Amino acid sequence: MWVRWIALAAIPAALLAAGCGGGDDASGASGKQQQLSGRIQADGSSTVGPFTTLAAERFQASSPGVRVTVGISGTGGGFERFCAGETDLSDASRPIKDEEQAACEQNGVDHVEFQVANDALTVVVSADNDWVDCLTVEELHEIWAPGSKVESWSQVRDGFPDEPLELFGPGTDSGTFDYFTGEINGEEAASRSDYTASEDDNVLVRGVAGSKGGLGYFGFSYFEENAGRLRALGIDGGDGCVEPSVETAQSGEYTPLSRPLFVYAKTTSFAKPHLSAFVRFMLAHAEELAKGAKFVPLTDEQLAKAKGDYNDALKQVGG
Repeated sequence: MWVRWIALAAIPAALLAAGCGGGDDASGASGKQQQLSGRIQADGSSTVGPFTTLAAERFQASSPGVRVTVGISGTGGGFERFCAGETDLSDASRPIKDEEQAACEQNGVDHVEFQVANDALTVVVSADNDWVDCLTVEELHEIWAPGSKVESWSQVRDGFPDEPLELFGPGTDSGTFDYFTGEINGEEAASRSDYTASEDDNVLVRGVAGSKGGLGYFGFSYFEENAGRLRALGIDGGDGCVEPSVETAQSGEYTPLSRPLFVYAKTTSFAKPHLSAFVRFMLAHAEELAKGAKFVPLTDEQLAKAKGDYNDALKQVGG
């Protein structure tokens, strides 16, 4: 599991007040800086990880007393730690499952779900692939269905070359895996298993880029970071091919692979000024953080809901 340590900084009261309602800083002392201290542990989705890391880096203005760890163990691995009470924040590229929710309840971990961005789950091929620009949902299903015997591009569509099909995708703990299999194969976790799997999206990028017949999928941000080595395919969900982009994900045109991204926080953690300040910072700067992490920003309605949920969580702990 990759872990990154980041020294964080105290946040001016005016910055904390921006965007989440109210004019007070984390302690309620309006107009004053509060020196924050403590630790924040986050873990989970490799897709959402860059958002949380960027938020932490920009949060570090002047307070070395706060330290954050951002781990990448996949959405499922993150929820396992979160519901065991080991972490404060859980990055997730899908909503929490019923069995994960039950584990949280069993361990007394009450939580708040914040949507922080949107994503366009992206199907990619090598830059050397010159025969495909778009795949239908049905073709993706034929490729990725459990027990699929599709091993060559010539089996995908008439006219495609007899090039070996090498598949790369996230591991079974990944929320990206859950979302893709649910949308493409009709059931979460239903997938062929004879592909190169990794929770590290950079491994998948290198795999697809290094194989002329490679095909893989991961979050939009990883494609944008590697656009010179990969090509993103359009997806035909029944109404024609649509390419992944900020515009098509936000408008809902990119179906069925546009999705929300989340950060979950323990409700009790909002009693800790350093943690409530960090979440407040993420929401106050959600648009610029999403763009900086190469995600699709929230709509106005999505952001308003997240800020309302934050204020409700503060009320629960007497904030």
